Amino acid sequence: MSTKERVRFDLGQIVATPGALEVLQRNNSTGLEYLRRHASGDWGIVCEEDKQANDDALPTGARLLSAYFLPDETKLWIITDAEDDKGKRQATTFLLPEEY
Repeated sequence: MSTKERVRFDLGQIVATPGALEVLQRNNSTGLEYLRRHASGDWGIVCEEDKQANDDALPTGARLLSAYFLPDETKLWIITDAEDDKGKRQATTFLLPEEY
């Protein structure tokens, strides 16, 4: 991973919904490239307000949301949970917007 792509926060357990797994498979993707982008703070196609909210969430431990278009134009979300009382993020989830 290059300096630009360094992991900026704990991901917790990596999980995916059935719908996300299906579209990743359909697009011949493991999802790793999108996870790397998310973990490095490349929030993808979210609006500027959401990008700022994510940047603000890094030091506070709030929830993080990224969105990316797959090659077939399906939108994929990646959400990392807010930190718990012990400062740990429990999970990062791949999902489709309609599964939220």
